[in-house]
Amino acid sequence: MKYDHKQIEPKWQKVWEDRGVFHAEENSQKEKFYALIEFPYPSGQGLHVGHPRPYTALDTVARKRRLQGYNVLYPIGWDAFGLPTENYAIKNHIHPEIVTKQNVARFKSQIQSLGISFDWSREINTTDPEYYKWTQWIFLQLFKHGLAYKKEMAVNWCTSCKCVLANEEVVNGTCERCGSEVVRKVKSQWMLKITEYADRLIEDLDLVDYPERVKAQQKNWIGKSTGAEVDFTTTTGDKLTIYTTRPDTLYGATYMVISPEHPMIEKWAGILENMDEVREYQAQAARKSDFERTEVAKDKTGVRLMGVEAINPVNDKKIPIFISDYVLVSYGTGAIMAVPAHDTRDWEFAKKFDLPIIEVVKGGDVEKEAFTDCATGIMVNSGILDGLSVEDAKKKIVEFLTEKGIGHEKVNFKLRDWVFSRQRYWGEPIPIVYCEKCGYVPLDESELPLKLPEVESYEPTDNGESPLANITDWVETTCPHCGGKAHRETDTMPQWAGSSWYFLRYMDPHNDKALASKEAIEYWSPVDWYNGGMEHTTLHLLYSRFWHKFLYDIGVVTTKEPYAKRTSHGMILGEDGGKMSKSRGNVVNPDEVVDEYGADTMRLYEMFIGDFEKAAPWKTSSIRGCRRFIERYWNLQNILVDGDEIRPELEGPFNRTIKKVGDDIENLKFNTAIAALMALINDITAVGSINKKELSIFSILLNPFAPHVTEEMNQQCALGDDIIAAQKWPEYDESKCVEATVEIAVQVNGKIKAKINIPADCDSETALNAAKADANVAKLIDGMNIVKEIYVKGKLVNIVVKPMK
Repeated sequence: MKYDHKQIEPKWQKVWEDRGVFHAEENSQKEKFYALIEFPYPSGQGLHVGHPRPYTALDTVARKRRLQGYNVLYPIGWDAFGLPTENYAIKNHIHPEIVTKQNVARFKSQIQSLGISFDWSREINTTDPEYYKWTQWIFLQLFKHGLAYKKEMAVNWCTSCKCVLANEEVVNGTCERCGSEVVRKVKSQWMLKITEYADRLIEDLDLVDYPERVKAQQKNWIGKSTGAEVDFTTTTGDKLTIYTTRPDTLYGATYMVISPEHPMIEKWAGILENMDEVREYQAQAARKSDFERTEVAKDKTGVRLMGVEAINPVNDKKIPIFISDYVLVSYGTGAIMAVPAHDTRDWEFAKKFDLPIIEVVKGGDVEKEAFTDCATGIMVNSGILDGLSVEDAKKKIVEFLTEKGIGHEKVNFKLRDWVFSRQRYWGEPIPIVYCEKCGYVPLDESELPLKLPEVESYEPTDNGESPLANITDWVETTCPHCGGKAHRETDTMPQWAGSSWYFLRYMDPHNDKALASKEAIEYWSPVDWYNGGMEHTTLHLLYSRFWHKFLYDIGVVTTKEPYAKRTSHGMILGEDGGKMSKSRGNVVNPDEVVDEYGADTMRLYEMFIGDFEKAAPWKTSSIRGCRRFIERYWNLQNILVDGDEIRPELEGPFNRTIKKVGDDIENLKFNTAIAALMALINDITAVGSINKKELSIFSILLNPFAPHVTEEMNQQCALGDDIIAAQKWPEYDESKCVEATVEIAVQVNGKIKAKINIPADCDSETALNAAKADANVAKLIDGMNIVKEIYVKGKLVNIVVKPMK
């Protein structure tokens, strides 16, 4: 009988939906398991075959855990606010809300066709007012606790798109989207004080199961360092404060650099002899993003400030001051001391401008290059520090600076506060009003959600304000505090907002009294397993951890960390080995794969394609092999016999496979789990028949990977009393998992080159293949002519080779 996926797969998807099989239980006494994927951004292009890889992976885990008796929450929703939808809406003259609904409908139908066991009863959407009501509520709590504030700051402004760009969106001074000129504008932006949580965001990584590289990314982004703040006076009597992690190298500071935007430049404008040159350089710097300015490999540029010098506080020597765009006014103090002997960028700058280079840590040849391997060593040319180790010098110089009142020890962070404003329409309105008398005042919580108003034009404005600024009857309001005239905040929140807490809403998505009930939060927290892309393991992870810690501090949540475990997946690449993209023409549409081969085949292939945590190219030829495996499984019913126990000759293979598949699923080794199932079919075929008990176990083991065909097999052959989704995961007998093996020697031309373990009762061909697969043996026989192969059972293999002619 042929397996007809077009008839069988929709049938079982309807059964699961009608029975609510995958709905998480309320008020359950079972042990919970909360599996979470990064909810998708529903674009107009729909899914490509790379998107379902993480969904299918955690679906495999979730299905297994349900069979093991857990109360599983595996939810889905839509991260639907943001610039791509708004830009598409503007270009095609369709309201963003309509675009979003269309995109969500397409994504949903595609995902449902794959049979992913999401609990659709808990579906959320960040653009739903009943959802963003609670995003706004969280913002209000941040504001009330002093963690949300407004600040004037320089931003990247595209003169054509008329919006603020992220640093990464600016290329060579132009917008990467439209190619137009980007300028720096000073705008008042909402900020969130994530820096208040910097230490905890590092320390609490000890509480979670994250890959070491993810923890390292988090720590590097936060960038905690210990050093000193030091005051340099200038010949004008003014003070420039710098932060350095190497105060021990102060005697090697031969010049200073300040940011082109540093406020001291305006103060010195009347005394600087080359102010026109300074102004020209400031204008050039304003056309670059922070990202471009701080690139290590870029050319070193700068202008010396003629008419003012700094004084090195440890030796009273006058040193020049430059402006250079690699120093940012938004980072640290906007001023640095330069020690060219021991910093590559400072060395290159010093060589270009013919500045002194003074070695202060012994080692290297500083005339040829900077000596940067100087974390240890002996101090030279350093006055009171001469002869000390670097470690001792750091302590002594900090004591000296503190005693003289010209510096002190300081802990610093690279982490900046979170810029939370967007001058666009399609985002959550910020529930704040501005009153001339009272300042910024929060909306009363009873007025939430503050809904996005209907607008005729949602295009960005010429002056950099949000399109909301043009809706006078919405903007003009009364102050919640004094009742006087006020106007609403017209910036909207960034896309990061809705995705920073969505995992909490899944716990209780229909609650209209709180973002989730205390009971739901206590039961479901924390997320047990969160899987997502490596590209989101820095900022998204950091932001959501920050929000969660704040909610913990105000008593809303019960755990310090939102996610107990985090894993990441590799991308599925195009058949050409490149990243799938419309422009490359290598996108594979999952609808076409499901139509031709079936959802189970696609699911199986996505898990079999290679190491889950690494990128792998799509190969249409390989997907056919997965379809053939499903057909081999389907045809097992042709050799089905009665029997309610595993037969002795299959006890070992079945128990080993139960153990391996279970372990491999938990360790994301899906490809080897599937390989074990393929090997088990070979064992069954060798026996020549399969009984009902054996087929039932095999079907349950395969079910998390290929749920439709296994449910159909279970029903057709009456293998269980209910659908597989309601059955139990099989157990194994450890004593029957032991495979009798023997260690044998492998000789090449009579000399022992390796020892391998093989099954004690294996045949000659298996033993020889195992011997030749050994890495050491493979090297020795590669490119050689094999003259003879000898296997002495249970003792040795000898391979005789000679060079090819």
